[in-house]
Formats: sequence, C-alpha cells, structure tokens
Amino acid sequence: MANTYHQMYIQAVFAVKYRKAVLHKDWRKDVFAVIGNLINETGCKTIIVNGVEDHVHCFLGLKPTISISELMKTVKAKSSKYINDNKLLLDRFEWQVGYGAFSYSKSHINRVYKYIENQEEHHRKKSFKEEYLKYLEEYKIPFEERYIFEDLI
Repeated sequence: MANTYHQMYIQAVFAVKYRKAVLHKDWRKDVFAVIGNLINETGCKTIIVNGVEDHVHCFLGLKPTISISELMKTVKAKSSKYINDNKLLLDRFEWQVGYGAFSYSKSHINRVYKYIENQEEHHRKKSFKEEYLKYLEEYKIPFEERYIFEDLI
C-alpha cells in the first residue's frame, strides 16, 4: 500500500494440545524453521522462532494487512500438517486451541530475541504455565485460569 508505514512487533506463544511434551529435540528445529517460513510466506517477517517440548514462541514483524488470528490459523494448521505428513510422531499431532499475542516496541527487540533464543535454559526454572500466566499478568490481560488451561488432561 502506498504511504502505509508500519512497525509492529508481535510475540505469539502457543502450546501443543494438552501441553504434551512431544516436540522432540532432534526434529523441533526443523518444525521451527517451517513455522518461520510460513510466517514469511504471509508477508510478515520472522525474527525468531524457538521453544521447548510443549510450546513455541514466534517473534515477528506483523504486516498490517494480515490479522494475528489469520496468521496463527495458517501457521498452526500448516505446521501441524507438516508434523503429521512427515510422521514425526506416532500419534496425530495438534496444537492447542488459541494462542497468546503480545506487542513490543523496537527498543525491546534484542531483549525479546534473547529471551526466546534461551527457552531451554529459561524452562529449567519456570514451567510453561508459570511463564504464560506471567505474560497475562504483565500485560494486564483479564483471564480465568480454569479456561486458559481447560484442555489439560
């Protein structure tokens, strides 16, 4: 679009259905690369995708003509298809319903990048649930915990 200028940095966080720890270390980097490519294919710009066994963080520059919900629908559907088509797991793979999306200014890029880059180290000290609730509280997003984690086994 002519004369449209934008700078929107978003961190999207989503988990494996039931928070199952099934994103195996030996192939999850390939899945994260697929997710990064899917983000780029929408016209958005991947900054970093990383995570651990049960969830993923995507940090990206959002294109103004793409809604976050549209982006997440595409990324989650096509990445789960990739996992299933390539038979990376014995059982059918699914992401949880929903996601978290948090915005940042340009001055936060390096801090957020390093945080996402160091997910394995970070999650030795804090669970996904603790991390996610902290985001919701920091951003003052009203929530009821029983609904956020209702699909736990």
